[in-house]
Amino acid sequence: MCGIAGFVGRGGSADLRRMTQCLTHRGPDAEGYFEKPAAGVFLGHRRLSIIDLSGGAQPMSTPDALTTIVFNGEIYNHAELRRDLLAKGHTFATDHSDTEVLLHAWRAWGPAMLDRLNGMWAFAILDEAHRRLFLARDRFGKKPLYWFFHNGTFAFSSELTSLRQHPDAPQNASELARVKFLAHALIPAPHTPIEGIHKLPAGHHLSLPLDGSSPTLQRWWRYTLEPDASPKNESALVDELLETLTRATDRRLVADVPLGVFLSGGLDSSTIAALASASRKTSATQALQTFTIGFQEPTFDESPFAARVAQFLQTDHHTDTLSLDAALESMPRIFDLLDEPQGDGSLLPTWLLCRFARTKVTVALSGDGGDELFAGYDPFRALRLASLYQKTVPRPFHDALRLLAARLPVSHQNLSLDFKIKRTLRGLDHAPRLWNPVWLGALEPADLARLTQSRFSLEEIYSEAIESWESCSSTDPVDRTLQFYTEIYLQDGILAKADRASMMNSLEVRSPLLDIEVANFARRLPHSFKLRGKTTKYLLKRAAERLLPRDIVHRKKKGFGSPIGAWLRSERITPAPTNPLLKDHLASHLAGHSDERLHLWCEYVWQQWEKRTSIP
Repeated sequence: MCGIAGFVGRGGSADLRRMTQCLTHRGPDAEGYFEKPAAGVFLGHRRLSIIDLSGGAQPMSTPDALTTIVFNGEIYNHAELRRDLLAKGHTFATDHSDTEVLLHAWRAWGPAMLDRLNGMWAFAILDEAHRRLFLARDRFGKKPLYWFFHNGTFAFSSELTSLRQHPDAPQNASELARVKFLAHALIPAPHTPIEGIHKLPAGHHLSLPLDGSSPTLQRWWRYTLEPDASPKNESALVDELLETLTRATDRRLVADVPLGVFLSGGLDSSTIAALASASRKTSATQALQTFTIGFQEPTFDESPFAARVAQFLQTDHHTDTLSLDAALESMPRIFDLLDEPQGDGSLLPTWLLCRFARTKVTVALSGDGGDELFAGYDPFRALRLASLYQKTVPRPFHDALRLLAARLPVSHQNLSLDFKIKRTLRGLDHAPRLWNPVWLGALEPADLARLTQSRFSLEEIYSEAIESWESCSSTDPVDRTLQFYTEIYLQDGILAKADRASMMNSLEVRSPLLDIEVANFARRLPHSFKLRGKTTKYLLKRAAERLLPRDIVHRKKKGFGSPIGAWLRSERITPAPTNPLLKDHLASHLAGHSDERLHLWCEYVWQQWEKRTSIP
């Protein structure tokens, strides 16, 4: 796990070092540089040593110096690929470096190598024989990659702050990105908060000719639902899922440094902890280490459930607690390193969890991906009722219901009833293709129109969500919602948060549930095995019943949130009221008249980011 940066075009060694040193937290163990000033090619790398500690230094080149790579991530099937490449006559200098495997895989298969990789990655390969620079990002976007092509210079980096160190980097804020941020509580790829700087989306690669031509982008993979229509034996499916998850977890238990598991006490993390505890790769002489963050607020606290799972699995369990004081103490460090605004309030406990885990381990396994692949979120339960509601409830009656719902007392408990009712009704103002982003977003369309004076259309603001919904191979709202969560919420919300929180603390996080084998199983699984009646993650729960106590498997989902609504009411966290809408929402939230937590938090995060970046 590392940080990468580089450019082709104008600039020199000092620029490369500024860019690379901004990534020190991503790679505190070593740094390296590759420079060809005459050709205008500069590559930099910061290393967090995980695999082949003595032999994996980067940038890494082939013996003939014609191919060079800077790589961030882990390739879990690198040993199998190495065997294939050895059989083809390739010779390796390192003992078990996955970076060197990528170099030889490029020589053997070119861009087609991506289809063979199982892992997480963002890398850049300089191919001097073919005079091009090739960049690629993994299927789900676990590892970030930013780029720009401006004034004849192409530059890239793992983080936006690093990229902006290049003198040719665009520096002006993107108004559209800010509106999308308030609409989604995240910034969907390829947008960034800087106009002219882009994210390379998940499952894409980019090719830059070294003759000064513009780069070309291409999607090489997409999460496409292809459910198998043939009859399914449920017991056989449970067997297959468990076998697939076991292999995925085993792959992620390979490291040359200490390793542990995040354990919330929920279904996904508990399942991963159970599989890791039972794995033959786990030390027989030392218990698996697990880590939990608790909360002082009871409705957010899952630590008792995590402790019960840890006791059941006999892990070496560690718990820390997040309070408002701890959050306030952590925020300056978090915002100093937060290269792009993140609207998810669970960034704070995730950061604390990563910092806590890093005192014991360098690698941690997480349960990320289970909700997106297997339909675990509450909105999945609302889809059937929402469809029926829109077909049968007249618009005037709906408007009246919204007015009545607005009178419900405000609660800042985790996933409170009034919050669910109000969110559901506001989404039902709109066509199904907008349900998910409006349910999840910080502001609803009417407020966005007021804020922007209707300078942006709904189609422009929600373009990524609309495209994801309409491109789904199925017309069923469950499948279309799975597509939305996997392509947008997972990539630019969950995984971006996990990457930033972990790498701020120089910790590598691995996600067995996002293994390509697991993803392919989920793609082919009919949604009736994901959502059955009101039971979410149906088949995953059936599999987990073989590993965990039933009351853990079937307990009510809490979600990994934080009590930012109550924290905002304390006025110890307060956004500056920079526009009339924000001023109104702040006053209403403080008075307890409405719950504006997500809007206020997103504005606060944006203001903190803006203050530190000094963008025009």
